[in-house]
Amino acid sequence: MSTLLNVIWLVFGGIWLALGYLLAGIVCCLLIVTIPFGIASFRIALYALWPFGRTIVDRHDKVGALSTIGNVIWILVAGIWIAIGHALTAIPMFLSIVGIPLGIANLKMIPVSLAPLGKVIVPVSSGYPKRF
Repeated sequence: MSTLLNVIWLVFGGIWLALGYLLAGIVCCLLIVTIPFGIASFRIALYALWPFGRTIVDRHDKVGALSTIGNVIWILVAGIWIAIGHALTAIPMFLSIVGIPLGIANLKMIPVSLAPLGKVIVPVSSGYPKRF
């Protein structure tokens, strides 16, 4: 079932969302100082391509003060706008029965778009949390 939902997601917006995150990652990597944000954008781009069957969890053991400060900067610069974009694009998806899971997946991306540092994307059946 998740494969079918992923294919529908890919056709109805996942590819464009992933390309946007990919472009943001390239720009962030070009600016040297923002390379951690670029790496996070690449990670989110892969998640945006195939979100069903995977989930986002916090990496409590790897999160430090620098990633917290980085997330605050990210929220102020880009995160809030990306989250608003996810919320606004989820609304029309909820208008059809087929689009309801797509809207839920779009809303599921809001936490990682607000604070990408210190998050990890894992398969749903992985039994997370584990220590890295």
